[in-house]
Amino acid sequence: MAERIAVDIAGETMQLFADRALFWPSRGRLLIADLHLGKGDVFRAAGIALPSGGTVHDLARLDGLIAATGANELWVLGDLLHGATHHARWRDGWEQWRGTHAGLRIAALRGNHDRHREAAGREIDALGESVADGAILMRHEPCPHPSLHVIAGHLHPALRLPGLPRPLPAFWLRPDVTVLPAFSAFTGGHIVALSREDRFAVCADGHIALVREQRS
Repeated sequence: MAERIAVDIAGETMQLFADRALFWPSRGRLLIADLHLGKGDVFRAAGIALPSGGTVHDLARLDGLIAATGANELWVLGDLLHGATHHARWRDGWEQWRGTHAGLRIAALRGNHDRHREAAGREIDALGESVADGAILMRHEPCPHPSLHVIAGHLHPALRLPGLPRPLPAFWLRPDVTVLPAFSAFTGGHIVALSREDRFAVCADGHIALVREQRS
């Protein structure tokens, strides 16, 4: 079973997974951000040598999360794709994966890299810029809302902890905004500083743990 922790977000019990996904049990909805399908292909097309297989790895992680949660919906909170990849290698793997999950509803919010979202195929519901559901507003940009709790992506938050050689991807749990880490393994991170108001759930090697600044 994939490692997870339960947190309360706007009165809803949510599950945060070490594989950098959020599950909303009462909706049967798995939320991820910044999948960036085809990012390696875009870089290789620009002449930057990168290893292949990133999309296959990310889709295998999604397989595990869907099996662990029983989710009937997958929502991508922006940046489903990375760019124009009309002849990219990832498409065959994506289409095969989509076929094995024909009963799964997949929906995507628009992110800053999603000008070419149609390249991923038509079996994805386009949600536009944002969707409100109860006390929660889902969108790509993590901008606060005056009355709703925002769940977003875009920033690729990461936390640097003492004694560790590299920053760790993290869920950034603010009082009014929850920011998901980038789902794709092939992404950089934006290092965020600990603060007294915020919590973080750091993800490393299949484990997840809550972190908060110690109060004096």
